[in-house]
Amino acid sequence: MIPLSVLDLVPIREGSDVAQALTQAGQLAAVADKAGYKRFWVAEHHATPGIAGGATSVVLAHIGHCTSTIRIGAGGIMLPNHNPFVIAEQFGTLDGLFPGRVDLGLGRAPGAGQILGQALRKDLHQNAEYFPQDVVELRAMLTGDIDLPITATPGLGAKVELWMLGSSLFGAQLAARLGLPYAFASHFAPDHLDAALETYRSHFRPSEALEKPHVMAAMTMICAETDREAQDLASSQDQSFVRLRTGDPGKLPPPVPGYRDSLPVSARAMLDRLDTARAVGSPQTVRERIGRFVARTQADEIITSGATFDPEARCESLRLARAALAK
Repeated sequence: MIPLSVLDLVPIREGSDVAQALTQAGQLAAVADKAGYKRFWVAEHHATPGIAGGATSVVLAHIGHCTSTIRIGAGGIMLPNHNPFVIAEQFGTLDGLFPGRVDLGLGRAPGAGQILGQALRKDLHQNAEYFPQDVVELRAMLTGDIDLPITATPGLGAKVELWMLGSSLFGAQLAARLGLPYAFASHFAPDHLDAALETYRSHFRPSEALEKPHVMAAMTMICAETDREAQDLASSQDQSFVRLRTGDPGKLPPPVPGYRDSLPVSARAMLDRLDTARAVGSPQTVRERIGRFVARTQADEIITSGATFDPEARCESLRLARAALAK
């Protein structure tokens, strides 16, 4: 069975707050751990009223204490928002707390609008231009493969698994050049998936960390007893996506049965475009759709996203899907 992992944005549900969102994320991670998922990643997003994962390394410390064997990591850290030294210290600390379980996925996007740069006192556009150099420097701070004038402690010698994230060809090219495993955000940006994977695999250079290309592709996955129930549960995430793309983000709303049918053509097309990387339905449906996606992409791993308004429904979704793919 292909390894399955979980990507969580630590959603804040309508009528809920940050404290509840963090508690629910820990509970979800514990379910994923027990069910046999390989990784539990948290994504860095900022200034978004429905997402509580902005302080990603702090959230991961919480997740680590809620789990025992599952790998925990950032999917990802948006490096232009930070400097490599601080991230090396943070993830070196996480490795000290949870040895051999820590992943660090690196992305180039800021994770919020231009106003974030003002809040961080950074020129994020300029920082993005230095992203490749910052990745190399961060790796050196962890591995010691390049002599640097300062040592990150914690950091140096930490067994942190570095990943390159991407939703375009840029990340694929950089991951190939540096010999890093590559995770593609096909759950929200499927258009360049095939080209990015071909670029990564054809240009891959082996490194000390990785001998051959290794791909993890993201899918939206919500599994329930029936297709209709799963589609209704998925309407909460559909609403959030439409609101985000139309400039009106908010907390995760309750499900609306038949939501897609109520949308104008343009909004429905926006959601339909994501369906190539979507497995929403009964256990059999989810198994078939993930199987077709893996056959098409030849992915080595799948990481699943998919928030539900009822936290227990997401937990049950993970259980049902894992059991279905184990058959």
